[in-house]
Amino acid sequence: MMATWLDIVGIGEDGMAGLSPATRAVVEAAEVIVGGARHHSLSEAVTAQRIAWPSPFDALIDTLKGLKGRRAVVLVTGDPLWYSVGARILKGIPGEEITFHPQISAFQLGVCRMGWSLADCETLTVHGRPVEQAVPFFAPGLRLLILTQGPETPGEIAALLTEAGYGASRMSVLGAMGGPRETRRDGIAASWEGEAPAFHLLAVECLAAEGARPRMPGIGLPDDAFEHDGKMTKRELRSLTVAALCPYRGQMLWDIGLGCGSVAIEWMRAARDMGAVGLEPKAARRAMAARNAARLGAPRLEIVDGTAPEGLTGLPAPDAVFIGGGLSEAVAEAALAALKPHGRLVANAVTLESEAVLAALHARLGGDLRRIAVSRAEPVGPWRGWKSLMAVTQWVVQT
Repeated sequence: MMATWLDIVGIGEDGMAGLSPATRAVVEAAEVIVGGARHHSLSEAVTAQRIAWPSPFDALIDTLKGLKGRRAVVLVTGDPLWYSVGARILKGIPGEEITFHPQISAFQLGVCRMGWSLADCETLTVHGRPVEQAVPFFAPGLRLLILTQGPETPGEIAALLTEAGYGASRMSVLGAMGGPRETRRDGIAASWEGEAPAFHLLAVECLAAEGARPRMPGIGLPDDAFEHDGKMTKRELRSLTVAALCPYRGQMLWDIGLGCGSVAIEWMRAARDMGAVGLEPKAARRAMAARNAARLGAPRLEIVDGTAPEGLTGLPAPDAVFIGGGLSEAVAEAALAALKPHGRLVANAVTLESEAVLAALHARLGGDLRRIAVSRAEPVGPWRGWKSLMAVTQWVVQT
């Protein structure tokens, strides 16, 4: 078994006093300590060489590898493996070379301050990430614990909550928990003003404003949630399409013929840590998709100017592919060749020509071929009647 040479220590606002005796001894024996200014200040009595977080932060792994052979300690906040730097370090240094020393996390402290059950909360981070990533988790009665970027984050979250119909949500800024400078500030999203302490956790209880029709989580956003030019995958078909793509955590989607981005956005909202690349040759639609992605909680959607199959070169390997435009046998074959094992391809067709392409692909490659027809009740004078949407032929195949 390989000996460990790197210790990653979680430290709280109570500093060295809050560490277990064994962990405190590890820090006190360190020859070099890596961490942020706050971490260094919490351990300032320890005599060791100090190294600040490198800039750019991606240089951290090389910095740490250069310390091998010395007694090296990385100081982090709370639990090193819960939305913390420990996970990033594990991507560059084998776990068997590291000893982790967890401290109580901000999430654990937060629920104790709020009187909530941690098992019944959503734990999120927008630290170093677009704040809009919190939007898919807004739901009536849901409790959120959010690691923030800085003093401005609560105001940004409050604005997003209000825009989504959750202006009545209760918010609590829990500053410097567990230390002598601990603070708390409570308020309502719709009337939130001012900044927060630099280091804090944001607790949110999502409540819909009176008379509001809040945007709900999950697959199947209403069509009017999207800005579009009339050409989009409608709600019912979109729900079936995303279900056929089988989204689950950490997956990558290619959306060929992105349009207004509705399928890719629903995909990214369906689970945590989702990725998507949308290929769209029309500038107006790319801009429209970008606005929809930012507003609906998928700010990490990557939008590419191009057409398939040429524009697929160099894209990250997909776990799933949706072909909503530019369908041809060559495009489908290129997508299938790029899919990871157990990948899924879904293609929709509305014209006779594209339907013939799907029929040929199904005959040659198998999979499931189905025809989907949807009707909606709409006014007919003083009464109501069924109005049919354009029927869609859908081909689904798994590698």
